[in-house]
Amino acid sequence: MRKKLIGEEAAVGLFKEFKTFVTRGNVVDLAIGMVSGAAFTAIVTSLVNDLITPLIGRITGGLDVSSTLFLALDGVMYSSLEEIPAEVAVLKFGSFLQAVINFLIIALCLFFVVRSINRLQQPFKKPAEVPAPKPKRKCPYCLNEVADEATRCPHCTSMIELPEEPDAVESDAENSGV
Repeated sequence: MRKKLIGEEAAVGLFKEFKTFVTRGNVVDLAIGMVSGAAFTAIVTSLVNDLITPLIGRITGGLDVSSTLFLALDGVMYSSLEEIPAEVAVLKFGSFLQAVINFLIIALCLFFVVRSINRLQQPFKKPAEVPAPKPKRKCPYCLNEVADEATRCPHCTSMIELPEEPDAVESDAENSGV
């Protein structure tokens, strides 16, 4: 018979717990979402860099905001990012603006994808059940409509009793032993 090593049972238990965690639906769904998101990001990055940015550059006369809008913090004016020495700190406004543009385009693409998916699912969804309207309460004397909380009719000024709630009637019956 084989001797068990110290901690072997704990390791087996830990492995079983990890296996249960990984095969749970939420973790698998999250992993699939992450992989799909990475692939979608690659597609949108290509869309932005290869199609939209050149069009914007063509419209603006060849302006590339990511490499032209910057401020070197050493006080010297440089004509391009390549001229700036490595030890000089630089505020790259253009790169930030390009990231904002990329984000807006990604958000717009996601909007259209989600919108398309929702429209495709629309015919398969069950219509929401609309509860039947509650019948209007009427004054027993003049038969005009009365608000549910009213204790006096606004039309004939008769005193009227509040209707008993069904839950209150059931709980009274349970408490009385019936």
